[in-house]
Amino acid sequence: MFNDIGALELVTIVVLGILVFGPDKLPKVIQDVTGFIRKVRAFSDSAKHDIRSELGPEFKDFEFEDLNPKTFIRKQLTENEDLKEIRTSFDLRKELSDVSDAVKSSEAGAAPTSPAAAATPAVTGPDLLKKPAAPAPQERSRFDADAT
Repeated sequence: MFNDIGALELVTIVVLGILVFGPDKLPKVIQDVTGFIRKVRAFSDSAKHDIRSELGPEFKDFEFEDLNPKTFIRKQLTENEDLKEIRTSFDLRKELSDVSDAVKSSEAGAAPTSPAAAATPAVTGPDLLKKPAAPAPQERSRFDADAT
């Protein structure tokens, strides 16, 4: 419950407890707080037991921690047999090497054979490295600098 409290925070809490309650009342306050925490845990455990008994036998392996989205997703990804099969059958390096081989083979097959064909490159689509020409002033879209 308090796993993330360090030594400095613990010392600070003890010093504040001594200052607020005094050294005489501090042991009684600690007993009251620990008793309250025990009652809350007992109430929580009995509520979990009641809910599990009301849900029936089909929910016997139901865990309340699974309601946390991170835990639920982690459990579904590790326990789902279909996903395990997909994960083991998919090899990303093999897929990337197949794609790169296909690209290299298509480039090698489309290589020009004559010097005249080598001087004029084949245009298959827009040149993505070339910057587009600036539009004429009347073609520019209206722009409101305050709206952005």
